[in-house]
Amino acid sequence: MPGIGISLSRLRTLRDLFERRLKAASEKWPGKAPARPSRLREITNFGSNPGNLRMHVYVPDGIHPSPPLVIALHGCTQTADAYDHGAGWSDLADRLGFILVFPEQQLANNPKNCFSWFLPGDTARDSGEALSIREMIAKAVDKYGVDRSRIFVTGLSAGGAMASVMLATYPEIFAGGAIIAGLPYGSASSVQEAFEAMFNERAPSSRALGGHVRAASKHDGPWPKISVWHGTADTVVRPSNGEHIIRQWIDVQKLPDRPSGEEQNGRHTRRVWKDATGATRIEAYSINGMAHGVPLATAGADGCGIAGPFFLEAGISSTALIARFWGLDTGAARKRSAQKQPEVGRVPPNLHPALAHSAASAEPLRAQNDSAPSGGLIGDPGTVIEAAFKAAGLSVPVRTGARGIDPAAIISAALKAAGLRRT
Repeated sequence: MPGIGISLSRLRTLRDLFERRLKAASEKWPGKAPARPSRLREITNFGSNPGNLRMHVYVPDGIHPSPPLVIALHGCTQTADAYDHGAGWSDLADRLGFILVFPEQQLANNPKNCFSWFLPGDTARDSGEALSIREMIAKAVDKYGVDRSRIFVTGLSAGGAMASVMLATYPEIFAGGAIIAGLPYGSASSVQEAFEAMFNERAPSSRALGGHVRAASKHDGPWPKISVWHGTADTVVRPSNGEHIIRQWIDVQKLPDRPSGEEQNGRHTRRVWKDATGATRIEAYSINGMAHGVPLATAGADGCGIAGPFFLEAGISSTALIARFWGLDTGAARKRSAQKQPEVGRVPPNLHPALAHSAASAEPLRAQNDSAPSGGLIGDPGTVIEAAFKAAGLSVPVRTGARGIDPAAIISAALKAAGLRRT
């Protein structure tokens, strides 16, 4: 059977190329992202789960009734917690008051932990992984009283392609979506086709692209608003896939081919497409010179996330800007952000390793049940700081009052621990 042999050889070649490019992309960021304790909680009983996925959630303290819900889908080689850590979604949820669900792939399904965005059994409505994620959404709506009109989905790479799947197969559920370094729905129906779509230039018609979405459900609008992000130097998923996503949704939503407007955000370009009422339905960011990953701005007013492999400092925060595009960054949400106090027990991203480890060790000071004091904390910030220093075997900073520790004392103790000062 020479035909089968040729196909298998081609598949092995594509798989090897994928692994090389994935490895090269991960090495674009030479450091190692600092570790932190997981902020996510697993829910095991959420439905029939035909896709054999895991469900993780994050619920901020003091959530208001009928909160929005964001579904965040990780990329290949990642976990739910790694995606949250890098992209900073739970940090933003603390500020703006929305709930998060992180579906997680399992190695039993895919050896690279990629969502199966290309397999027909996992990408059709009411089957496979798509249904598992739909069941997670239903569980969150029922358990947390989610506002059904404010449900959103986003993802990176294979997670971005899976976000395309969810937007196409369950468009009536979502108010909006965001696809980062992903592919349009219907790009592939096998592993080999998936690799071909990722690596090769193609020229599908807008009508064909839109037809995939129209055939995925009986929905006839209104459609979710879509945010598309892609780096111009992406070698894992060709940037042309971002253009195909745009054309897919332009066709579905019957929008003009030409953007309604274009603007520069630093070195990066944003285009928008508006409907007849003047409302923006699609936005697309082209991130100049960026490789495969989530664009981050880790500092500044919109800063969130931690730079690392596939989480790339680009001077622009996709996480914050996507939430703003969806309408999650409202006046009420900003008021909540301004009032929210720093969370005791969180490990700052750039903390000295010894203190980071000890801060994680201090987590048992957080209450683990519903009878905890307001905010879920036991004790005061000074107590947690003292416990962190003690766990690291360091000298405890001196308190300046009944409950406070002078910031200068904390800095001094940290510098001494790092060997940067003697007294």
